[in-house]
Amino acid sequence: MESSLSKRAAVIDTIPTVFGYLGIASAFGVIARSTGFSTITVIMMSIIIYAGSAQFTTVSMLVAGSPIASIIFTTFMVNSRMILMSTMVAPYFKKDKLGKGILIGTLLTDESFALAMNKLNFTNDKMNFSWFNTENMISYKTWVFATAIGAILGNFIKDPKQLGLDFANVAMFIGLLYLQVNNDKSLNKLLQVIVILLTMLLTYILTMILPPSMVIIVVTLIGCALGMVIKRVFF
Repeated sequence: MESSLSKRAAVIDTIPTVFGYLGIASAFGVIARSTGFSTITVIMMSIIIYAGSAQFTTVSMLVAGSPIASIIFTTFMVNSRMILMSTMVAPYFKKDKLGKGILIGTLLTDESFALAMNKLNFTNDKMNFSWFNTENMISYKTWVFATAIGAILGNFIKDPKQLGLDFANVAMFIGLLYLQVNNDKSLNKLLQVIVILLTMLLTYILTMILPPSMVIIVVTLIGCALGMVIKRVFF
């Protein structure tokens, strides 16, 4: 990454995450198509919902015949973490028009958020609409395109796990996590490792206690609180 916040820099910075989108979105397309949804329906889900975990959840609940109200509520809970992410991103766009802020928030994803947080390490904690919007638009278009490809391939591939497509998103986040830890000079490396290990432990424990839709947001809140306490007391 470089310190520039131009559109060109955004394109270059976003390229690594594009491969993750290609994998997980195509996997969604294959799975949704193989469960009986039409190609157009699958593509429209990515255009309108644009949320990987929520889309997988929606497909599984529709197949199971769940009530629409339950699907809407579950989708909201699965994506509720975006409220926290948007809250962290919002201060960087205080001087921009409301419409620009809404556009950034509408297309915000886990990947674009993680990439932006890493970018701040190179820009002296500065961010602008041009860079972030370019990143979001590339991600959105890639997601829809990959979904369409997956939906078409769904006519021939019945089990995407055989191709390892289900691991693409995990691999991408591992890479983003490494870049964040490696490039963030403002925090002690030991502190970062401790918080990561605590987060992993919390995720493992809470997965056995809470509904999947609640795990991420609860782990995020507890992890942030523990990280803050550990930093102030020991670092």
